[in-house]
Amino acid sequence: MKRAAFAVPGSLETPTGGYAYDRRIIYELERLGWHIECVDVGEGFPWPTEATLSTAHARLLKVPAGQPIIIDGLALGVLPEVASELANHNPLLALVHHPLALEWGLSADQADILRRSEHAALASTQGVVVTSPATARIVASDYGVPADRITVARPGNDPVPRARGSRDVGMPHLLSVGAVVPRKGFDVLVAALATLSSLPWKLTIAGDLTRDATAAARLHSEIARHGLTDRIAVLGAVSSEQLATLYDTADLFVLASYFEGYGMAYSEALAYGLPVIGTKAGAIAETVPREAGLLVTAGDTAVLAEVLRRALSDSGLRLRLAAAAFVAARQLPTWSQSGVIFASALERLA
Repeated sequence: MKRAAFAVPGSLETPTGGYAYDRRIIYELERLGWHIECVDVGEGFPWPTEATLSTAHARLLKVPAGQPIIIDGLALGVLPEVASELANHNPLLALVHHPLALEWGLSADQADILRRSEHAALASTQGVVVTSPATARIVASDYGVPADRITVARPGNDPVPRARGSRDVGMPHLLSVGAVVPRKGFDVLVAALATLSSLPWKLTIAGDLTRDATAAARLHSEIARHGLTDRIAVLGAVSSEQLATLYDTADLFVLASYFEGYGMAYSEALAYGLPVIGTKAGAIAETVPREAGLLVTAGDTAVLAEVLRRALSDSGLRLRLAAAAFVAARQLPTWSQSGVIFASALERLA
């Protein structure tokens, strides 16, 4: 049996899109005949303590020589010395969901530290998997990775029934899905919706509230400041069954991300046939076809508010976008296809 290690920072069950991708790729690789050993390199990335770095080093060095190691970019990007040492006896495959320096809310110094560290770490790998062509271009142009070492394995989609909608006549239900961190732009979304209080709408936000305590507190504060506590429900992380129900009963998906290396929540919304309102940042415009969504410049509260006003006021527009979204989702890769692509990158290393 073919064997590989898959290094992830913290629990593989962490409720974010990146970890969901890791879990599903591991499943697909095992279905294709690989035995995957998961290696938890510790919590706190991309700003780990010295103790965590020591633990990561020790655990990764236990992987038998010659065995390929897949390292999630959230950890790899701050492990350049470990990557350099490992590369002497293990083929390394980096999985870059999005470059660490492009996380929103970093200071210039923090972004520079992460950029230089990830550049050095990627130089020690024999291959890099990214989740979108947009991220592939960034990794090649900004991080010096040769294009022939980069594999694009987009997240897959599982077939799901078309969303039935809220059936709440005259009260469109909006859904936003994502961990509550600055990069997801929930501050912009709340500010935009605050200008539309004369229109009927309800918003549900589903996403991990534990990733950034400051961002979570700010979200609750902004909702209260704008007097929207009775119109915006913040649920925190939800089960996959709860999330499926939220998609099924939504009328419109909206997420105001400042950057996405792919944007799994956007593709999930398309799969359910939901009209999408989002931004043009990162890979989003590659994920959401023009006919299926309305995309605006990230951070532009006024334009986002105007687009939301159009969609909330025009049920015909929502229906047209929804129909195009459902068709577009059928053109997205399946998880099985994504697994085959990922496995091919691993085979080249092995």
